[in-house]
Amino acid sequence: MTVLDDLVAQAGFALMDGATGTELFKLGLNSGHPPEAWNVDEPEKIRSAYRAYVDAGSDIFLTNSFGGTHYRLALHKLDDRVVELNTEAARLGREVADEAMAASPGRIVLVAGSMGPTGELMEPMGSMTPASCTAAFAEQATGLARGGADLLWIETMSSIEEVEAAVAGAREVCDLPVCVAMSFDTAGRTMMGVTGTAAAQLADRLQLDAIGANCGNNLADTEVAIRQMRDVNPELMLISKGNAGIPVWHGTELHYNGTPEVMAAYAARARDLGVSLIGGCCGSSAEHIELMRAVLDGKAPVPEVEEITATTQLVAKKRPGRRRRSRSDKD
Repeated sequence: MTVLDDLVAQAGFALMDGATGTELFKLGLNSGHPPEAWNVDEPEKIRSAYRAYVDAGSDIFLTNSFGGTHYRLALHKLDDRVVELNTEAARLGREVADEAMAASPGRIVLVAGSMGPTGELMEPMGSMTPASCTAAFAEQATGLARGGADLLWIETMSSIEEVEAAVAGAREVCDLPVCVAMSFDTAGRTMMGVTGTAAAQLADRLQLDAIGANCGNNLADTEVAIRQMRDVNPELMLISKGNAGIPVWHGTELHYNGTPEVMAAYAARARDLGVSLIGGCCGSSAEHIELMRAVLDGKAPVPEVEEITATTQLVAKKRPGRRRRSRSDKD
């Protein structure tokens, strides 16, 4: 049993956080500035972003380290500070989680060390090798583990080869639980053609602690991938962390059209699909998480919303209230 198993066992699911990047922009981060630098330069703003999700009801939140490999940090000439910036990302999260648990004895709040894609392609399509990719993720994982992360969260992945390297790197340097979320955004597949079925088979082979989907084209494609994973192995701990609708331009600003009600209804559907780790991604704020918490806890009804589908973005369909799914329920 891991800390993740202990948390999920409490209610049959755990609520995660929402977006990091869009929330940091609200706090003043400028486009083109590396968010990871704020772990050192603006630590109170990072604590504030973490704390907002914990106060909204998140059981797990991600560290501000999505672009924390040396490949991504090199774009900002910060590649010599990989361990430092990742350590600080997790350390600030550790402080916030510990404060929350001290204030509410019995509550579990976990810090998940975010590890996003390198942005590079493996050879022969690119210059990155499996060995160099593994080393990059090992370096990042070293910092996250040193800072006090409870688990490692490899996210927004599209390539099986990069997932394999990230998992190998993580396990070289620590024994923390490892979760993987892939992004399904092209006809229900990742950019590199991976299906939910293939992702679940990979999870079995790599003995991941959890597998699932985050970000992606729309909520419906995310849900299709989750169904495929569940069909491969109903015992897998599944992740669903979808975007808050789709991005829409309002003048010169980009906003996501998924309201808290849309995301709360999605959270209820995810729970009914047997998903254990439920949250939001791009465009999701503490406001979204707060309503998702209320609905999942049965303190608010499942909203009746226009359901986002894979073929049309908005289709009118009423969603009746549903009972809470227990871990023993089968479809």
